[in-house]
Amino acid sequence: MQSLAALPPALLVALGGGVGAALRYLVSAWALGAFPPSFPWGTWIVNILGSFLLGLLVARFADDQALRLLLGVGLLGGFTTFSAFSLDLVVMVNRGEAMLGLAYAVSAVAGGYVAATLGISLGRAL
Repeated sequence: MQSLAALPPALLVALGGGVGAALRYLVSAWALGAFPPSFPWGTWIVNILGSFLLGLLVARFADDQALRLLLGVGLLGGFTTFSAFSLDLVVMVNRGEAMLGLAYAVSAVAGGYVAATLGISLGRAL
């Protein structure tokens, strides 16, 4: 079987990105049914979880360029979604829910920071 490092970098990113985008869709669809629609839970969940997983990946596989391309740039790049985060924030503000939007923005950014830090710590400990 061919190793990941032998594959073209763009192919690694594309393969991971397709899987990541599909996972983002599944998490968002699940969140729509599981939580009230007044808050963009799906986007929030993927961004926090993705921050944690990216931190873990970088700490654990810092020297494996192929895995970083496949999983970091591709899978987690397709999974997390800053553009959707930004649009969710605009929608909340336009609905007159500026305080909810502020809570969303602060919790997503702070949560992403904390999750990435925890992922790095866990990755280094493994």
